[in-house]
Amino acid sequence: MKPDRLYPLSHSPVYFHFRQTPADFAVSEIPLYDFSGEGEHLILKIRKKGLTTWQMLQTLSSHMGIRVRDFGYAGLKDKDAMTIQYISLHKKYEERLKNFSHPQIKILERTLHSNKLRIGHLKGNRFFIRLKKVNPTDAKKIDSLLEWIRLNGSPNYFGYQRFGREGDNFETAKEIIEGRRKMRDRKRRDFLISAYQSHLFNLWLSKRIEISRLFDALTEKELKEVFVWNSSIIKEVYKEHHFFRLLPGDVASHYPHGKLFVVDSVVEESDRFKKRQISPTGLLCGDKPKHSTGLAWEIEKEFIHEVPAQGGRRYAWIWPEDVEGKYKEQDAHYELHFTLPKGSYATVVLEMIANRPIKEVE
Repeated sequence: MKPDRLYPLSHSPVYFHFRQTPADFAVSEIPLYDFSGEGEHLILKIRKKGLTTWQMLQTLSSHMGIRVRDFGYAGLKDKDAMTIQYISLHKKYEERLKNFSHPQIKILERTLHSNKLRIGHLKGNRFFIRLKKVNPTDAKKIDSLLEWIRLNGSPNYFGYQRFGREGDNFETAKEIIEGRRKMRDRKRRDFLISAYQSHLFNLWLSKRIEISRLFDALTEKELKEVFVWNSSIIKEVYKEHHFFRLLPGDVASHYPHGKLFVVDSVVEESDRFKKRQISPTGLLCGDKPKHSTGLAWEIEKEFIHEVPAQGGRRYAWIWPEDVEGKYKEQDAHYELHFTLPKGSYATVVLEMIANRPIKEVE
């Protein structure tokens, strides 16, 4: 399948072997807030491997004799990984955890809190990834690429996991939306439509990366020959300090969370963007989203389709935190650690490093 994304850097591809397994891929959930230590809800810190979050909850449900919906959780975690996440249940059920044992599930900690965990009660995730078959030359490339990411951040594409095994489940969604296919399974239908929203977002973000790369590579005079924009706009955008260029009319948001607002002056807002105080957002097509205006709208409107779903905005650019890399030459392994905001994909960071599509098994 043709890739739906372009990355910021134009280096030659970096090759390594990546397979998402519990030994080489670990995710630790970072709660949105500290738990109070008192209240009606029991918070469990759980380590699991080789199970989806749903499979883990179903296992606990069967052992305790309570419904899956009685559990609270902040996010869904990968199956093919070692993951640590938090779940909640009413403290009256704690006694039913007695003698619980499972080879793929371990309860690490228990505490109390005043409310049930809900989807989104999550600050981010800490990742560990081991890349294999990395030669010394590529290891040095990865070192320098990680430094670029530390300083500049990363595009916030949806990862390949969003689009199914063949990477094209959004095509089915398009058929449903256009009335060429019917699907009675509402949950499956909603999931496919959300994948279509994600696909359109990725296409838009790739276009904006393409524009940013041109501004990064060309002179102001050359840009005036490429873009049929007002010369004063080209001059302002050219002077921006960040790789990803803001455009007049962009919808931005305070970072890492905050209210949406329209960018009137790229000169003023580019400084705040460089300081990681704000970030531009891209459209998730659907009902009642906030649209961009002006020049930004002229680009955004090319990636809008009518979608029967809730619309919204998503950060176009994020900053991975606490980025660490270590090369183990004897094993030809490169080990990565970094933290991402909720909803962001570790495999997107890998693709940015590799500058090529990444699949679970290469």
